[in-house]
Amino acid sequence: MNSIAVIGAGISGLACAARLKDAGLAPVVLDKGRNIGGRLATRITRTGLQFDHSAQYIKANTDGFADLLRNAQEAGAVGPWQIQHGTRLVGTPGMRSLATYIGDGLDVRQNTKVSALRETAAGYDVTIDGAVETFDGVVSTVPAPQAIDLLEDGHPCIKELARVEFHPCLTLMVMVPADQAPPFTTLREPDQPLSWIALDSSKPGRTSRNCWVAQASPDWSRAHLELDADAMVEQMLDLFCARTGFDPATPVYASAHRWRYAAVSKPLGRPFLNANSKPLYFGGDWCLEARVEAAWLSGTAIAEDILQVHG
Repeated sequence: MNSIAVIGAGISGLACAARLKDAGLAPVVLDKGRNIGGRLATRITRTGLQFDHSAQYIKANTDGFADLLRNAQEAGAVGPWQIQHGTRLVGTPGMRSLATYIGDGLDVRQNTKVSALRETAAGYDVTIDGAVETFDGVVSTVPAPQAIDLLEDGHPCIKELARVEFHPCLTLMVMVPADQAPPFTTLREPDQPLSWIALDSSKPGRTSRNCWVAQASPDWSRAHLELDADAMVEQMLDLFCARTGFDPATPVYASAHRWRYAAVSKPLGRPFLNANSKPLYFGGDWCLEARVEAAWLSGTAIAEDILQVHG
């Protein structure tokens, strides 16, 4: 295994690549975005406003991930967030900071689109920005529907990938005037159209003030998934103001983001999927459950299997 392509620079891809690098290999991480982290995302506007518009906080249920968070906190990449129901860990100064910590020193190619994979006698031909590069092995950590799009018709992994299902999530980002007092820090109402509302700027290390994030429920998101950007903001802003008491006419800033594959609703049921021929792996939080830790567990498990079986 002289060359390994890891597709996706979310937590799964970064965790996998970091473990492989620690073992002496040289993985290349390919990501279509401008920033690493995937749904561990931080939106920064042109005027410097900041919003964590996907994953809201991080929890650890396993020793390995707890150790990672402890080390990240000592390095200043993670910190405690005090909310009504206790303390949660968040990336500092943004949720993406944990991804930056994990990905430190990795070979990551941003703004790079992978469009196809094809098995060959030498390994895998990977089409990257229209050109073909050959790798000994490939790890895909993009959502299962996007992984299917990379494969040739009839590939044996497509059937299992197609069984995985996702909830979408529409997210609103709002800044209200500084003189308007926040009614709460977080509000979770799973049965409401906006199932989560948080004063995002109350997290540690944030410099913005009165910046809010509101996330719609799976049902509301699915029903309104194809709204255009202006309509999405208008409808979600009305819902947000109804729950917070803010005047819809006063926000300083408002925008929305469409997460089509936000949270797995029907997971694979094991840490990863792999082909039986040359090393080809598929992973992500969608293999286990919709949590940051699940993404890390999947990527780490893939790396360990590569080292044991193909190392």
